[in-house]
Amino acid sequence: MASTTHPPKQAEFTTISGVPVERVYTRADLPEGFDFKREVGEPGEPPYVRGIHETGYRGRLWTMRQFSGFATPEETNERYRYLLAQGQTGLSVAFDLPTLMGYDSDHAMAAGEVGKCGVAIDSIEDMERLFQGIRLEDVTTSMTINSPAAPIWAMFLVAAERQGADWKRVSGTLQNDILKEYIAQKEYIFPPAPSMRLVVDTIEFGARETPKFNPVSISGYHIREAGSTALQELAFTLRDGLEYVDWTLRRGLAIDDFAPRLSFFFNAHSDFFEEIAKYRAARKLWYRELTEHYGAKNPRSAKLRFHTQTAGVSLTAQQPYNNLTRVALQALAAVLGGTQSLHTNSLDEALALPTEEAVTLALRTQQIIAYETGVANTVDPLGGSWFVEKGTLEMENGARDYFRRIDEMGGMVAAVEQGFPQREIADASYRYQQALENGEKFMVGVNRFVTEEQPVPTLYIDETARQSQSAKLQALRQRRSSDAVQRNLSELRKVAATPSGNTMPAMLDCVRASCTLGEICDTLREVFGSYTETAIT
Repeated sequence: MASTTHPPKQAEFTTISGVPVERVYTRADLPEGFDFKREVGEPGEPPYVRGIHETGYRGRLWTMRQFSGFATPEETNERYRYLLAQGQTGLSVAFDLPTLMGYDSDHAMAAGEVGKCGVAIDSIEDMERLFQGIRLEDVTTSMTINSPAAPIWAMFLVAAERQGADWKRVSGTLQNDILKEYIAQKEYIFPPAPSMRLVVDTIEFGARETPKFNPVSISGYHIREAGSTALQELAFTLRDGLEYVDWTLRRGLAIDDFAPRLSFFFNAHSDFFEEIAKYRAARKLWYRELTEHYGAKNPRSAKLRFHTQTAGVSLTAQQPYNNLTRVALQALAAVLGGTQSLHTNSLDEALALPTEEAVTLALRTQQIIAYETGVANTVDPLGGSWFVEKGTLEMENGARDYFRRIDEMGGMVAAVEQGFPQREIADASYRYQQALENGEKFMVGVNRFVTEEQPVPTLYIDETARQSQSAKLQALRQRRSSDAVQRNLSELRKVAATPSGNTMPAMLDCVRASCTLGEICDTLREVFGSYTETAIT
């Protein structure tokens, strides 16, 4: 390198994941004989590196879907109506911790948590209150729920049924990704095998009854939030997706019966180009795996569709207005990476659930990107950049190496049981924290440019949500038929104990009989047992 009056200010430059970054990239950084048409292609054409749609956002913008839920269904319903009035184009339900763990709001384990990190849903009546005045046929709804995903989806479908909706026209997404719960988020109830069986039940039921609904959103978001690198997020998420494919094929479905409705959910972190490369590599990997390994014939089976959420873990309680800038840049990376749906975090989410003002600013961030910046006018504008293409190729190769190691362990369930992805993520998280603490990585307001600051307004959820939910549960139990409740729970118990049975029809009947979420999950606990994690070392 020629001498310069401005030598590099550090010996090595790396991405936020710790991957070395060269001074400049050229054609020589791609392998000799790199076939651009085969390895990258054109928008809307295999291997879909440049996007799954020929016209990109020219034909249709991404869905603006703010993750939202707090306190009671009635209060969350007001927030949904407000956000739709502000231009949000899809709903995304955040559930509280008791709901995520399959407990009713008046259960002892729910004390202190009702409505605190999301909305409390105990019964079909709560689900109806949540969507009061919102036609479920007219808006797509995403639900972030995993271990009790099947009974919550049953409540959603019965609520749609009572609105007079045709299930075949109702669209949306159930997160229902139990593998990442064992890997990262830790909101599991049952052991891995029966949990996988429940996921397959929803996939099979959806293939028959709800052709526009995505029964699984295979999620890297929480893997990244747990401290993984971008590559680990990509590799573990896609390998989870392949595990669901394997289990569903063993149920007897053909690949093209269900693969078109598998969707994905990725994180948008702060390293701009690394994130874009991750999304582009994901589409290519999924296309190649579905066509070359599983023989998918329907083009929709191999087109990876994904939702993105900006990185909650990147937000800081210090100088929280800086989070607006972080979110804008992360959202821009998601858009340039070709996301189909986007949630932008609010500036106060390192402190509490968002206030109305903060979530409006977060939604406006998406709208400014969509309507003012011009980035939606062309497809994959960074395609052909040597840096981005090199990064995409490195992501692909790195993920394939992880696939090989997981396959050698016997698949993702076996890898989880051995603690492999958990250990990889813990190590990556530790390395990043060390880099922050020794000043190798910077975070404005935390270890650089620290200032005195004033607190921002936050949303506080008190105990009235639990009191309200408990009163509604008591009234429901007095009003419903106890015989019908016991009869339907007994039938669910029988189906759950039959490995070849599908639990969804029995769960729908339980919901119609006003069985609560806790009662349904307790019935499944009787059959499946509960899971206790073995700590990794």
